[in-house]
Formats: sequence, structure tokens, C-alpha cells
Amino acid sequence: MLPADDLGEPVPLDQPNKVVSLVPSITEAVARSVPAALIGATDYCTHPEDLDVRRIGGSKYPDVDKVMQLQPDLVIANSEENRPEDVERLRANGINVWVTEAPKTVPMALDSLKRLFNLAWDLTPDWLTEAESLWQETKPTKLTALIPVWRRPWVVVGRDTFATDVLRRLGIENVYAADEERYPRPSLEALNDKKPDLVILPDEPYVFTHDDGPESFPGLPYALVNGRHLTWYGPSLVEARAGLGKALDYGQG
Repeated sequence: MLPADDLGEPVPLDQPNKVVSLVPSITEAVARSVPAALIGATDYCTHPEDLDVRRIGGSKYPDVDKVMQLQPDLVIANSEENRPEDVERLRANGINVWVTEAPKTVPMALDSLKRLFNLAWDLTPDWLTEAESLWQETKPTKLTALIPVWRRPWVVVGRDTFATDVLRRLGIENVYAADEERYPRPSLEALNDKKPDLVILPDEPYVFTHDDGPESFPGLPYALVNGRHLTWYGPSLVEARAGLGKALDYGQG
């Protein structure tokens, strides 16, 4: 019986050695763990910083023809970051596609990656074991936070998101954690009405800076954080807990 991906689709996995990743987090994970196997990645796959593989366009709109030209024996996609129609087209052309589910928690993300590496390469990477240990603890809640990820229009982190769980484990409760949407789009007035203890401004996907973002939340402390530490679920998790902890201890008023 073939193994099934996170969405239950059977996918042949037998030591794939020509892999294309459509997910920046997973690109970094594969590059760190089985570097010789990775042959293609998106334009947004920025880590490892010395990554030298064929580029196939964006995550949402990859050049499917370029992917097929590489003749991969495995493409790795994600249910939230990639379009079903692109996955279906690749499969219709005989290419194996393993789709990961958008993780709601840190353990969910690491369990998904562990299963993929175990099934595909009979491997549990050292960084993954270390990340599991680092993120086991959940601290008591000490403050609430608002986490915008875009402006014009404003988009914030909501329920059942990886970033919400990351912050919760650091003792920070997302004020939109109970919202109906995973990424709500409230008005700026509604955002300020939430009256969080802190506004957390990452540098991706929108690049918030001291001069772009904080002025919209007058009187509220804010912290600029590394977006990769907040939302990526690969090897970056090893450095993310300490990195976020340091950034969030020095919020700006």
C-alpha cells in the first residue's frame, strides 16, 4: 500500500532524488536534510541563503511547465500555499505530488515533516529532533498581541494558525485567536478597538518597519520580529524560540 500525504492522497515515496519544493519552509528543510535531492524551488525560497537550484516562479503561481521540464520524481506542495489546480495538473502529467496540510500548531508542523522524511528517506533530521525539544514548553499567558501580516488592506493572524501557536507557547495570546477566519481583514478602527498589550509586526510577507506600521497603532507598544521565525516551520524553528523571545522582550513604545 502506498503512503498517503497529509490530505490522504496515495503518493509513491522511494528515496526520491529529484525533488522540487513549492513551499519555502519545506525547501529549507529538504536542503538542510537531503541537499543532493533538491533540484528546484520557488523564487520565495530564500533559505538556506546559499541555495543554488532551478527557480520555478512563485508559490501561488509557479511555472508548472518549468516544474515538469525538471522531470522531478517528487514535488512537495502545501494545501494553503499552493493552488489545487497546479497540483492536479502535475499529477495529470504523471508527477508525484506530496501535499502537506497547513499546520495549526508547532507539533503538527513537525509531525508532518517527520512523517515525510521518515517515509521518503528513512530519516529523522537532527534539527527536527532539536526543534521538538525546544518547543515542548508552553509558557503561562503574560500578555495579548495583535499580529498584522499585511496592510492596505489590513490582514492579521487569526485562528488555527501556526503563528498563533508559536506565540502562545511564548506566553502571548493572539487577540484574534477565536475569530472565524484564519486571516481576518478588519478595519484599522476594529484593530485598535481590540486594545492588545502589544502589536507584533513581522518583516514578511509585508515588510513592517519602525516607520511603516507602528504609526497606525498610537499609544500601543510594538515589536518588530523576523517573519521567518514566526511563520516558517523548518530548521528555522531551532533559532526561532530564542530569536522571538529576544525581539519580544524589547518592544518599542
